[in-house]
Amino acid sequence: MKTIKLHKQNGLQYGLPLFLLIVMVCTQVMQAQDVRWFRIGTLHGYSSSRGTEVEGEGYGVNTNFFSWPADYGLSQTAVRQKAYWIGCKNFYDTVLGKTLSYKVVGVGPREAEERPNMIFEQGIRMIAKYPHPNVFVDDQLASHLDIYEEIDEYDENLPCDRMIIIKVNTSIGVTMTKKVLAFSQPYHDDYFIYDITYKNTGIINSAGDVYEQTLEDAYFYFCYRYAFAGESSGGQDEGWGAFESVWGANTLNHDFGGNPLATDFTDPGSPYHQLRGFYSYYGPAQARPVSFEEDWGCPNQNKDGTMSGARFAGCATIHADTDVDDRSDNIYQPRTSWYVSSDEGVWSAGVSQYDEVYMKRRYDFMSEGHPELSHAELIEANYLYAQEFQEVDHDRNAGGGSSQGQGYGPYTLEPGDSIRIVFVEGLNGLSREKNREVGGNWLQYYTGTGTPELVMPDGSTTTDANAYKKAWVFTGVDSILQMYRNAIYNFQSDYDIPQPPPPPDEFIVKSGGDRITLSWSDNAVSHPNFNGYVLYRSEGNVLNPNSVYQKIFECDASDVVHTFDDITASRGFDYYYYIQSKDDGSTEAGKVLKSGMFWTITNVPAYLRRPAGSFLCEVRVVPNPYDIRARSLQFGDEFQYDRIAFYGLPPVCDVKVFTERGDMIWEKYHDDGSGDELWESVTSSGQIIVSGIYILYVEATEDVFATQDMYATHDIVADNGEIMFRKDELMYREGEQIFSKGESIYRKFVVIR
Repeated sequence: MKTIKLHKQNGLQYGLPLFLLIVMVCTQVMQAQDVRWFRIGTLHGYSSSRGTEVEGEGYGVNTNFFSWPADYGLSQTAVRQKAYWIGCKNFYDTVLGKTLSYKVVGVGPREAEERPNMIFEQGIRMIAKYPHPNVFVDDQLASHLDIYEEIDEYDENLPCDRMIIIKVNTSIGVTMTKKVLAFSQPYHDDYFIYDITYKNTGIINSAGDVYEQTLEDAYFYFCYRYAFAGESSGGQDEGWGAFESVWGANTLNHDFGGNPLATDFTDPGSPYHQLRGFYSYYGPAQARPVSFEEDWGCPNQNKDGTMSGARFAGCATIHADTDVDDRSDNIYQPRTSWYVSSDEGVWSAGVSQYDEVYMKRRYDFMSEGHPELSHAELIEANYLYAQEFQEVDHDRNAGGGSSQGQGYGPYTLEPGDSIRIVFVEGLNGLSREKNREVGGNWLQYYTGTGTPELVMPDGSTTTDANAYKKAWVFTGVDSILQMYRNAIYNFQSDYDIPQPPPPPDEFIVKSGGDRITLSWSDNAVSHPNFNGYVLYRSEGNVLNPNSVYQKIFECDASDVVHTFDDITASRGFDYYYYIQSKDDGSTEAGKVLKSGMFWTITNVPAYLRRPAGSFLCEVRVVPNPYDIRARSLQFGDEFQYDRIAFYGLPPVCDVKVFTERGDMIWEKYHDDGSGDELWESVTSSGQIIVSGIYILYVEATEDVFATQDMYATHDIVADNGEIMFRKDELMYREGEQIFSKGESIYRKFVVIR
């Protein structure tokens, strides 16, 4: 709808009277928020049509799912909220009909009522270089990309694997076009590149009305609130982590490169050489039961020592225009790198773009320059815990922890002028394997159950388990700085980075009675450096923090095949797979490049299935009795929960479970033609069953006839103990009826919890 009608008189424009502003605000139609997901690399996340991702967008416990390493689940999230602001001085506001000393508009860190009157979404779309592979498990679509990817168009000339483009107009007259680039190449799949253009179009409202004016001392500002609870805490009192780490109260932020004349920036031997940006990381939390020194990395002290906080997140500037007429990179940008309290009033959702006092406060945050010490340096020099900082500097830590800002400016934009800013954002740290190794070694010292050798990152040894764990956690600094350098190289090479062979266009998994068969297409063999495939398997739920991925097969170009039988699978377990194409190591300095795991990773379980039974007397419950104390000896403890198997079923039947009193608590229509059905000991209403005696009821729902002569594969024993057929004895002639519709049988079983 048209919200503001502008009139031109003698070259001047006038806005609506102030009383009509109230009507406009109250009747403004809320803009619909849309998102697009990146889930092709080890970093998973989404982008919002608003232009950034704010707190509590309906995706769980105030999380934006900026997750790494994502092969262990979206619970590896590390973002609480983000924001972007655009501000300038001496702005003539057509709504108020006067010049404002300061004008600031934007999105975040929290959703604001005023946002629809500042940000006018023009659309979001995802462009893909090519479709993702077709992945099937037992004839079902089995790729998480089928669920999350929403492709709007394809472009084979795309410089990346996936690109999201977002466009918004703003009430300050700036149009923001934001391109987000994602890659699946294994050395570039842990970051996103943001390529943003700000243009003074003069469009100031949702109707597209234009008011042309020069924007003085314009700043473009981004703010990040990282939180590293990850898998350790999904909310209040869940998991082993502190709830305060869910909202980043203990997060530390370290910025660098603010002074291009400093030794850290100019010295080629410095880890920060030619880098300007910041990283954030987990600091010990007061609410944790372990001590300060024991808490680096946030280890699971109750179980296996796995650390949720052995990760570093942040941003680094790749390019910032010097001026509207000088497109060279200005190494003095960003001009602002101050940290700010996440709960300070300037972030309030109720702040109005017409309140000059608050606009000046926001502008001051955007343009205040660089701190003498980073947030992390100040905390480490003066405080034990980050949470204690609030007692000294309320503006910098008002109780919610500190967010990190990055401000670019000041720029002067005349009508039609534009500024381009490019930066990388990502996550990196200890690999999951190293995380488990280091955390497990530390835990033995912590619990007094062992004294394994502790090898430090430099190869020396120590008996100080806390120092050992902290040293390995902080190798994540090198990892994230290398990630920044990889992204800068990628950008400076015009995204012409070495590429692995493509993944198979089709990956098919078939469950069988004594094996799980995998097959795949051969499109990758035409790649000039193709050198075979590698197959991996996860026991239990894929993309789960407890998953363990094991290589089960590998072939080279010299002995290439396109099918594999997994005969090492065990009955009663779920299995998930992925396949990677690999090159010969000649593409990138001797490194073997593989196609990304997320192109083919399956999200539907495959498992060994017995053939359907031949007689109802073959139906049985395994194990019986079921004793939770022996769960790890049955179908595993990590993933299968309280699994009970029903074997020997007819190919098509109703399966029901009753209490001893006769109350039906679970049912399943079994129609996959096998003789197996698995139950997780949970009622149809989601309740975990208690100890007791239960009754399995199985009823054939179709007449079943033999399709060929059938011989016993083992001795068939009736319920009374008599042998009905011996092994290899003829049971049915072709066409003879095996099951009759309505036939049924009961089995009692015991559950001990």
